[in-house]
Amino acid sequence: MGVGRVDPPRQTGATPLRDGRHMSWAVFGDPDGHPVLWFHGTPGGRRQIPPHTARQAELLGIKIVCVARPGVGRSSDVAYDSFVDTAADIEQVADDLGAHHFGIVALSGGGPYALACGHELPHRVHGVAVLGGVCPVTGPDAAPGGIVALAARFNSLLTLARVPLGEGLRALIGLLGPLSHPAYQGFAKLMPEGDQRVFADPEIEAMFIHDLVAANRDSFRGLFNDTVLFGRDWGFRLRDVDVPVRWWHGDADSLVPLEHGRHVADLLPNCELLVRPEESHLGGFGVTDEVLSWLAEIGESRR
Repeated sequence: MGVGRVDPPRQTGATPLRDGRHMSWAVFGDPDGHPVLWFHGTPGGRRQIPPHTARQAELLGIKIVCVARPGVGRSSDVAYDSFVDTAADIEQVADDLGAHHFGIVALSGGGPYALACGHELPHRVHGVAVLGGVCPVTGPDAAPGGIVALAARFNSLLTLARVPLGEGLRALIGLLGPLSHPAYQGFAKLMPEGDQRVFADPEIEAMFIHDLVAANRDSFRGLFNDTVLFGRDWGFRLRDVDVPVRWWHGDADSLVPLEHGRHVADLLPNCELLVRPEESHLGGFGVTDEVLSWLAEIGESRR
């Protein structure tokens, strides 16, 4: 079975920021619908939207805007000191899009960025949905153990090497070219059983390949920008995130253990944890209809 079909975004663009940088984004779903900002995983880019999710968004009257983080694709590179620094940039993107109030969906490495926005922009963010989000591994809110803790142990080295590492990975992905499909298949076989089920969907494969190839053409430093920040204090306390959060987490997640999800859910003052039985890290792709419906409902109540 070959690579499936993936629908192009409804619109692509970039928001100029006050310091001369810009953040790129892509629109899926209903272009005139209620805005939901989508924070991609690590690695990822502005096209990391499952096709069935885009179709469901259109049915629900939701405008998904997937924002590429600094150092990803056409978004200008910058090394944030902590996750909290992202909120000012996201607020400018929301202003540019005319999104006075919006929900946020975050996959994996996008989770800390989403919670930072919930902390800094509670007057604008009506709800945050997190799918297998990365959790703190240092500072007062740290969860013990897990592979992400390596980002704290090697943080100084990663900080120094983030640019050459990003350029090296960009070159490697650029060499794959026609080998993208077999490389994807080989990588999928290394993943847990739950993730293999996600990777087996031809549309998901098409999404990942198109997204990574598109992001790789311009910059791939964002992956290591994320990794550096995973190993630092987030810059805010989870107890101070004053927006509704709903957190989906697979009980077989090998990258971010369920114990981390439980830990964060206990610290957040308004969080509901929904455990996905026998699902691993990418299991959240199977609940995006539920995610969008929740955000549509909570958004309607804020109008």
